[in-house]
Amino acid sequence: MNIISGVSQQSMEVLVVAALASPFGRLVAVAVAESGAPDWHVVSLSSLRPSTVCTAAEGIGSCTGTGRVHRCCHAVPRRTVTGPTPYTARSPTLTDATNAAQQASKGSMHYLPAHWATASLGTNNYVVTVGLGTPARYFTVELDIGSDLSWVQCSPCTRSRCYKQKDPLFNPSTSATYSTVPCGARECREIDDSQGRRRCSSGSSSSSRCPFEAVYADGSRIDGVLARDTLTLTTSPSDTIPGFVLGCGHNNSGFFGTEDGLIGLGRKSLSLSSQAASARSSSYGPSFSYCLPSLSSGAGYLALGGGASPANAQFTAMVPNHDWPAQYFVRLVGIKVAGELVKIPAASMMPPRRDLRRGVGGVFVFAGGATVELDFIGVMVGMGSDEPSVACLAFTSTGDDKPFGILGSQQQKTFAVVYDVANQRMGFGAKGCP
Repeated sequence: MNIISGVSQQSMEVLVVAALASPFGRLVAVAVAESGAPDWHVVSLSSLRPSTVCTAAEGIGSCTGTGRVHRCCHAVPRRTVTGPTPYTARSPTLTDATNAAQQASKGSMHYLPAHWATASLGTNNYVVTVGLGTPARYFTVELDIGSDLSWVQCSPCTRSRCYKQKDPLFNPSTSATYSTVPCGARECREIDDSQGRRRCSSGSSSSSRCPFEAVYADGSRIDGVLARDTLTLTTSPSDTIPGFVLGCGHNNSGFFGTEDGLIGLGRKSLSLSSQAASARSSSYGPSFSYCLPSLSSGAGYLALGGGASPANAQFTAMVPNHDWPAQYFVRLVGIKVAGELVKIPAASMMPPRRDLRRGVGGVFVFAGGATVELDFIGVMVGMGSDEPSVACLAFTSTGDDKPFGILGSQQQKTFAVVYDVANQRMGFGAKGCP
């Protein structure tokens, strides 16, 4: 997930939470040297590795639903650059993922274990397993906060038209609940609002099936038809969304590793969170939360529903942005390092913002007083092996052509991140998962 920033008229930074696997994110090593004699500070990386034990947020109750046992994530790079191998640690079990989700909130919550794919899927993205069709077949799909339309690769699809994925393609003919969405349907028209484009020709009848294409910022693209089918989130019979609208991709290419597809969690009507909230007899609500584990062996979660938030969560108001209607914006008002606010001139918040591009770490202060304190994991990335001897600053430029910066998933690891859509606020709770 990424937070993308633009600039308000008051010269305060506005951050938007975009994709978990951002179409904008790029990770590079950054080295800065000042003139004169070098001043080196050597710190043992072994002393900075994350704890193998997670201290869960306090004051949390239970959640409903039973998480499906997540299969071993499957190998190759998606929209973000494939990252380094994370530090080794104890491998958390499904129970750890369950406990982490239960720590996240209480009430009417429905959760899925989430994992950092890394080498297992050849991608640096976070994934969950969902079921599709009747009877349900299970697929490992990427979580994407920066888009709305969900999709899977579907047969028929020749090898030259579909990228190689770990599992067999979804075959619509084997599902008793599959149907295509016609060009005249509201959902087909809403494709244009979900970072996709419908391709119904002027001569198409309203009953013709709705073709679409989705093109991401890194050049990845999906071509197919819009469809409906039953989406299964957990093994509980109540955790299904009948008539879930998604893309059935027949001509796909890009940096997806061997993922089976993508789940969109953006703000528009075709996202998973929006469809779950509007489903008939829905118990989900429009809010959701997640925690991104810091290790590929770690146990994170995606939780749908509007239960209580972690006791240690700090909230800041969401900020509307008509230029980016699918994104979640919040306002950044300051950055602290060693407990002191960094004196960053207002002009440095404007493009080209070179100071921020060199990578400022520490504590991010949001409107309303919410803070996100970054430890070593949130600022530096170990390179090369499970026992890295080199660490690089996890900040880079978004380019002069984009009026925003990105605070990426590296900074949000281990935080419980709450999207309280009903109350238009966003929360951060430290130590939400390993």
